[in-house]
Amino acid sequence: MQFAPIPKDEKERLEAVHKMGILDTEREDRFDILTKEAVVRLKVPISTLTILDKDREWFKSAQGIGGSESERDISFCGHALLAKDIFIVEDTLKDIRFADNPMVIGKPYIRAYAGIALIEHKTGHSIGVFCVKDTKPRSFTMKELNILVDIAARVEDELNK
Repeated sequence: MQFAPIPKDEKERLEAVHKMGILDTEREDRFDILTKEAVVRLKVPISTLTILDKDREWFKSAQGIGGSESERDISFCGHALLAKDIFIVEDTLKDIRFADNPMVIGKPYIRAYAGIALIEHKTGHSIGVFCVKDTKPRSFTMKELNILVDIAARVEDELNK
């Protein structure tokens, strides 16, 4: 397993995250509507709006997964945070970065992942990820990826209000 990489601008990125004042806040309908939409439209069991803190990934909104956070170093979103485009893993068991990841070999048994980094508009820093996860391997069609991009853009707009 490869631990999630740390961005070169991590100090500034974390400052942007903390200035937003979103960490450890209550769930909000405006975000829950969008994670629910992703689950329904993309036919996946899990969708999250994840904010990456120093040592944890924290879920501002989550469908299909318990808890409100997990360890950043084993997170898929930690990898997606640095991606320039959509970060996709079609089969986690065939990907050396994730095959022995605790979230793959144990609950929630993630087998496929697609995530898009979310940008804080004032600084341009990636502050989190909007993602979907499946419990079976899968390819995402262009139509599905367009849906994911659209929902992620709406999430990013809401975060920056």
